[in-house]
Amino acid sequence: MSQIGENLLKATTLLESDELVGIPTETVYGLAANALSDKAVIKIFEAKNRPTFNPLIVHVVDVNAIHKYAEFDPISLQLAEAFMPGPFTLLLPKKPIISDLVTAGSPKVAIRVPNQITTTKLLMLLTFPLAAPSANPSGYVSPTTAQHVLEGLKDKVSYILDGGQSEVGLESTIVEVKNNQIILHRIGAISVEQMEKITGLKVVVNEPSDHPASAGQMKSHYATKTPLYRGDIDQLIQQYEDKNIAIISFKKLYEGLKKGHQYILSPNGDLKEAAKHLFEVMRCIDEFHFDIIITELFPDEGLGRAINDRLERALAINKS
Repeated sequence: MSQIGENLLKATTLLESDELVGIPTETVYGLAANALSDKAVIKIFEAKNRPTFNPLIVHVVDVNAIHKYAEFDPISLQLAEAFMPGPFTLLLPKKPIISDLVTAGSPKVAIRVPNQITTTKLLMLLTFPLAAPSANPSGYVSPTTAQHVLEGLKDKVSYILDGGQSEVGLESTIVEVKNNQIILHRIGAISVEQMEKITGLKVVVNEPSDHPASAGQMKSHYATKTPLYRGDIDQLIQQYEDKNIAIISFKKLYEGLKKGHQYILSPNGDLKEAAKHLFEVMRCIDEFHFDIIITELFPDEGLGRAINDRLERALAINKS
């Protein structure tokens, strides 16, 4: 069984030895390895049982460091300067120093600057960037605490740096600048409106795929072990009245169901708070013996879109 701790020097030594370390970020916890070592990177795919055609995100200490590993165009640089460090990832033409294993053969690399003090200090101690997808078994709900990482990966990770609960709680926005457009590969805390305001360019949404060009594009992802359905909650309660139901709602308490079966993400209607708690609640429900989870559509704005995206991908398990 792995250990949880706050020892940056231990984490540094392990990463320098091509071992895996769980790291905190403002989005979710990552499963980190030396991005310049194929020996280390392959361990990520093995530990997560992640298909090697699903690319990884590279984490660096600051925007200047990106120049070592990728080529910037003016618009991408404008976006980087506006939203990094933060929950934002750019898909950029990679330099040869980044191997095809990290990018799943793509000539582009997904790269970001995390905004979390523990991991920033770690990156300052290292001489290489970190490849770090979410620190969970592939396809399952992403971890937002060190304990989540330990429960999911156990002895498959050498050490887990504890940085507290992830502040954002959802994975980063991923974009690519192409043909004078911004291609949105994954929605996150940085919204379409923010990017369009900064650049004056249209954002075009790229559809999820079973063979993604960047991380975060798999159609089926973030799935609970408990079957999840979405729609009008009152109707779903009637439809599944013979089931032991758990509800995930934005801010409403529903009649006809025990309070202990209802998980309200933000009683005050704060989408930021709701996003922070989504994965935690999905994991919590899985610990109990519910037959199904039912949830509603969240507001189609800001982080509400990111929440809907994650729930839609969880729903894809039931559709397949």
